[in-house]
Amino acid sequence: MTSTTLPGGTFKLADDLSLTRVGYGAMQLAGPHVFGPPKDHDDAIAVLREVVRVGINHIDTSDFYGPHVTNQLIKEALHPYPEQLRIVTKVGARRDAKGNWPKALAPDELRQAIHDNLNNLGLDVLDVVNLRVGGLDAPEPGSIAEPFHVLAEMQQQGLIKHLGVSTVSAEQVAEAQSIARVVCVQNFYNIANRQDDSLIDSLAQQGIAYVPYFPLGGFTPLQSDTLSSVAARLNASPMAVALAWLLQRSPNVLLIPGTSSVKHLRENVTGAGLQLPDHAIKELNDIAA
Repeated sequence: MTSTTLPGGTFKLADDLSLTRVGYGAMQLAGPHVFGPPKDHDDAIAVLREVVRVGINHIDTSDFYGPHVTNQLIKEALHPYPEQLRIVTKVGARRDAKGNWPKALAPDELRQAIHDNLNNLGLDVLDVVNLRVGGLDAPEPGSIAEPFHVLAEMQQQGLIKHLGVSTVSAEQVAEAQSIARVVCVQNFYNIANRQDDSLIDSLAQQGIAYVPYFPLGGFTPLQSDTLSSVAARLNASPMAVALAWLLQRSPNVLLIPGTSSVKHLRENVTGAGLQLPDHAIKELNDIAA
């Protein structure tokens, strides 16, 4: 891997787990609606190899992207993996024949998902597994103890190194922590969706990473005149401003912007390094208000 210095440096989640704060989300490598093969196979392979070339050591994926497609592409492009590379995956959902995202939280479904991830990535042990338990972009109330116990057992069996949770409330994070160590939380969060502000601060105090997804709103793109105005004044794209704001939000925030384009990957890395002046941060903070 290239020793390129990336914006934000690294964050240490555990003694054996230090991730670049600028990571890469592999979801967009699959076909339309994250279903089926990529539009351009060679472009997908090129993007993954560029991720490593620029020095990113944090790839976020799931075997239900495709399904199976994204992990198989990662294996094809990068296996045998560079020593420093860490692959973070998630379980708790699946894809049906129509491309929907039904939950898959039963013990047998979770165990199968872990083995599918291991097989399609070509690994003997997974670096980090996030348990995804909520809806598409928001937590749902209820206990997550049963499915998290399943992953904790598989961790004890040596199939998983570290555990995280996704689309969860603060109470669910605490419940998971009562079962096993949690090294990261992956939730929906961006300039306009700031419900997790207090959770981010709490996790920072505990040395736990917070990984926001959908930095520009995801399937429902964020529309903000303020964001567009700030970006125009800084001669930057809205995506660059959104990523830079997240990186400056807290030192425990890790980015996983996704793209299927080498050009956009490079733009995302550069954009994350944009230094936002105080007056711009104040304007952006007011979007959520």
